[in-house]
Amino acid sequence: MVAKDFFCLLQHNTELADNRDTQHSEEPSNKRVKPVSKVTALASLITPGKVTSLKRFSQSLQRSISFKNENRSFNFPQRQRSKNGPTKRRNSKLWSETFDNISEELSSKEIKRQEVIFELTQGEQLLIEDLQLAKKAYYEPMLKLTIMSEEELNQIFGTLDSLIPLHEDLLNRLQKVRREDGTVDEVGPTLVDWLPSLNAYNTYCCNQVTAKALLDYKKQDRRVEEFLQLCQESAFSRKLDLWNFLDIPRSRLVKYPILLKEILKNTAVDHPDQQHLEEAITLIQGIIAHINVKTGEAECQYYKERLFYLDETQKDPHIEESKILCCHGELKNNKGQKLHVFLFEDILVITRPVTQNDQLHYQMYRQPIPVRDLVLEDLPDGEVRLGGSIRGAFATNNERAKNFFRVSFRDRSKGQSHTLQANDSFNKQQWVTCIRSTIITLRDRDNQIRSHPIHTLHDMDCSLVDIADLKLDSDEKASTPMDIDYREGRNLRKKVVKF
Repeated sequence: MVAKDFFCLLQHNTELADNRDTQHSEEPSNKRVKPVSKVTALASLITPGKVTSLKRFSQSLQRSISFKNENRSFNFPQRQRSKNGPTKRRNSKLWSETFDNISEELSSKEIKRQEVIFELTQGEQLLIEDLQLAKKAYYEPMLKLTIMSEEELNQIFGTLDSLIPLHEDLLNRLQKVRREDGTVDEVGPTLVDWLPSLNAYNTYCCNQVTAKALLDYKKQDRRVEEFLQLCQESAFSRKLDLWNFLDIPRSRLVKYPILLKEILKNTAVDHPDQQHLEEAITLIQGIIAHINVKTGEAECQYYKERLFYLDETQKDPHIEESKILCCHGELKNNKGQKLHVFLFEDILVITRPVTQNDQLHYQMYRQPIPVRDLVLEDLPDGEVRLGGSIRGAFATNNERAKNFFRVSFRDRSKGQSHTLQANDSFNKQQWVTCIRSTIITLRDRDNQIRSHPIHTLHDMDCSLVDIADLKLDSDEKASTPMDIDYREGRNLRKKVVKF
């Protein structure tokens, strides 16, 4: 029994977590002894209004900075926490609560600046701990107990191990530029010098598509599932599953622009750090954009390799030439069959999920539709009859058929149309919007080529039908994370959306 075999290992991991939390709770010599008096001293420097806003700002940096704006640059699921048992939380410390010798001459703006720099430093420390935990609590026990082979573990964990010294380097640099009183004068030069090393994330992020697919497949093994479940229920994991730990580096990557912009925002115009921070922001944004492109291409290639063709005529050259996967996900046709639909930048591909050699593949269903030939119809609720015909209102047990749209060839003689049903109105809106945006993008691209004097192209108009009035209630929209994610990823060339 797996649980019995690695019980001691889990105990060891729990002890490691307890020791780590104990270390965090111990107050270093430079931490405040009398926090009340120090708060009083700080309050005398800032007006009551500023104290409230400063406290709110500081707490938000440590506890509730939202990275939703960039967190979906890569198409991976959000972290999930187990509902069983209490969660062991890390101690959260603010810069103004950590150091004793804070100068009374610091302005509220400078205090905010120091808080963000402190958050940057602490974030590196926590990241390193999580990466080390992933290795010691998951990789090493599973290898030792032969729960997975070394090859499988290396595929799932990728180059995670190589990221640890990378972030240890930044942590050491940030600690070196910190003065005895806890303040940091210039952080920009350090970041400009270190940020290029983040190009190492290219390999790690590109591997995550394959890693996630393999991990999900291995979870079908009872021994793997038991091990991961017991780890998630243990205190050391903070109720995070293995994929949450593997996704932490990517999450950290997209935080850097936000933190650096916040530091710059609170840096005086005449401060020597101003120019270096601007350079650092430009640098990290370029690195992330490059990783986004490469990750998108890797995901696109991953799914192209898993397409299964029944007929050679289904092998459209647009598929092989595609480098951008705009969106993909499960839909049903009007007969209730489950389909998996892929929208590449130039072609819509409808497939059936099939298992081949114990791996999930996607069998081509009918003929793929090039985007140039694609007609999209938004179908009102109640207009679709299950079975394929469209008449008046359709009702079964007082419930109308909902969330349908149709895709078809502009020239109906080229192939069959497909009436597709999304899971709900939010999912339907995303599909319709994504398809519409892809059609418009291609049309704009063709217009630019057509306007060039050396090109003579055939008519390549695309059609849109009944989609201009598509709307959702604001309350419903706000309650759907995927809807938020899509709005934040409108540039389809930099992001893959999975529905």
